[in-house]
Parts: sequence; structure tokens; C-alpha cells
Amino acid sequence: MGHICKKHQHLLSNMWLARRLATSFVLKGHCGLFSYTLRSPPANDLRLFHCACYRRSGITVAGFNTVNGSDSSEFCHDDNKPLDSCYTADQRSVILQRLNTATESELAQIKLLRGRKAVNILSYRTMHGPFNSLESVINVPLLKHKSAVIVFNSILKSDEMKDRRKGKIHLAKFIRPEVDRALLKEASSIISIVFGTNKIAWTHMDRAKNVLDWQQEECKSFMNGTYMASDYLADISAAISKFPAADFFVVEKPSISPQNTSLFPVMAHLRTVEAMLFALLTPVREPGRSPKVLNMMRTAVGRHFDLMVGDSRASGAETVRNMMTESVMKQEPRVVFPHNLVVKHRNSFQMSSKNRGEELCDTLLQAVAFFELLRE
Repeated sequence: MGHICKKHQHLLSNMWLARRLATSFVLKGHCGLFSYTLRSPPANDLRLFHCACYRRSGITVAGFNTVNGSDSSEFCHDDNKPLDSCYTADQRSVILQRLNTATESELAQIKLLRGRKAVNILSYRTMHGPFNSLESVINVPLLKHKSAVIVFNSILKSDEMKDRRKGKIHLAKFIRPEVDRALLKEASSIISIVFGTNKIAWTHMDRAKNVLDWQQEECKSFMNGTYMASDYLADISAAISKFPAADFFVVEKPSISPQNTSLFPVMAHLRTVEAMLFALLTPVREPGRSPKVLNMMRTAVGRHFDLMVGDSRASGAETVRNMMTESVMKQEPRVVFPHNLVVKHRNSFQMSSKNRGEELCDTLLQAVAFFELLRE
């Protein structure tokens, strides 16, 4: 074990003593394997103190570096070692790609690159061209070996977090009940359904993300009076009668927590509509056959379009407006809208409008997310 200074030796001894006393207290009255006799801590017992108590203290114990809980292989400690040799080829590629393409605002999101350093990187790229090695980065004013290492590690961590978030969406069971992924990929079209407190909206979309139908139905009985089941049934049946044929019906799964008692009437309404949709849209199913009516998690759609703010989901109206504009302006848009639907709904998502068509907006985003998540 490497040398430990007297200050840290004293700290570790106190921690060892506290651990022994705590164990003796918890197991008071017991004997055998779990009864401890206080004694001086043996030299090799110090290795046990690689723990969260002092992850930030920078103590090196038994070959481990406890700075921020990371192992020393993540950092390049030798100032004389070439920066390129500290990282793998893939890591170098990620770092250089970010430094060579990021705007000033994007560079400012990387640790240590706010302000003058970001400006200096842009100036260097303008004068000398893109960085061709990690070593060339330290030619930028204010960026030396140690600060460059911190920047590089920050880039790699942010890239890893992006991959992890994508993986979560990709691997998450965002569809309920579970259906064979191959069957979902074979679907030629789906109907995406979203309902609110007074409307049911739906989007009929094919696998190539062509919008075949996109509309909503007013439901006057929703959350009105005594929540009469017969009135709910009449309104929901009227909307369903306008649905075209499709391989799957995908119903948004609301994200209201049952623990939020103030929203209990809304939650009860949403669950009632959801249950009626499943009952009315589900044909008599033979045993072993896959379901045709599915739930899709609202939060999964929000993450896919970067609409999540904490646990809440922001409006996707701006995203839908951009999709509609692209459909008119671009040769290969993300989503293809027929001209009549663009004209019909171009003013449905204005912020100043009393009714911004949130259900209409959400049903389109859900359909797009369904097909795009299946491709990943």
C-alpha cells in the first residue's frame, strides 16, 4: 500500500474506531462471529476505507484513486504524456468531432469552455482549420494540458449520457401490453389516439410517416354533470365510428399520478375513457393472438422529442408546426402532410389561440415517435 500521511492515517483510524463501536452497539448482547474486540487497526485494514465517506478527498488507498469516485484510468495525470495516447481512437474521434463542429453556445455547455475559451476555439478553427489531433488543442490560448483533459473528459461524459438516455428510451417497454417487436415493425399503419377533458383526437399514419388522417372530435359529455356512462359511451362511439382501418390502435397512457389527490376527478375521467376505448376497439380475440389496442407511455414520447422538463412534459406545438413547415418546404421532410390537412390545421397551434389543439398535436407526435422508436 502506498504512503499515507499522518493526517489521513489519523482520519482512517478514527473511522475504523467508529465502525467498530457502531458494530458493537448494533450487536450488543450477541457473541460469536459478530462480537468484536477493540484493537489497533491492522495495516491491511486500511484498504477497506475506499468508500463514499471520502470520495472527494483525493486519497489514494490500495491502488485506487477516490477523486469523485472515478478510477485513475479515466484521467491523464502525466503532463509529459501526449494527450492522444491518453484516449482510444473512438474517444479521440468523439472529442475532435465535437470541438470541430460545435457552435459557441454548444461549446459553452462543456466544462471550462464558457466565455473566452470558447471564443478562442472558434478563432483557432477559423485561422488554422479543424483540429487534427488532441495535442493541437493545447495551442489554443488559455487551454493547457490539465484544462484540456478536463474538457475532453467532459465531452466524453456528455456523449455517454446521451447514449444512455437513448438506450433508456430504446430499451424501455414503452408499449403496453407487450407485443412482439417484429409484429410492430410489420405494421403498415397505426391510429394514434389522445384524449383530454373534452376531446378525442387521432392520427392515421403509415410506416413511411405519411399522415393519412388527422382530426379530433368534441365530446360534450366529458367531465360534465354526473359522468353518465351512457353519455360517455355515446361520445366515444361517435368518435370511433370515424376511425379508418389500421393494424394497431395506439392509445396514450396518461401520466397523472394517483397520489395527486387534487386531480383525482381528472384521473378518474381519463381512466374511464381509456377503458372504454380499449373495450370498444378490441375485437373478440383468439387465444394466443397479439392485441391490436396498445398503450404508449406519454413520457416516452416526451423524451423522444426532448419535451420533458423534470417530470413534466412541455407543449409540442412548436415541433408540430416545424414538421408542417418542413412538409411544404423540404424535398424529404420528417413527416409528410397532405396539402388539405396543412391548410386545415395551420392555425390550430397558435399560442394566442384559446384552444391550441393540444390533443391534436400530441396524437401526431405519438404516431411519429412510435415509428421512429421502432427503427432504433
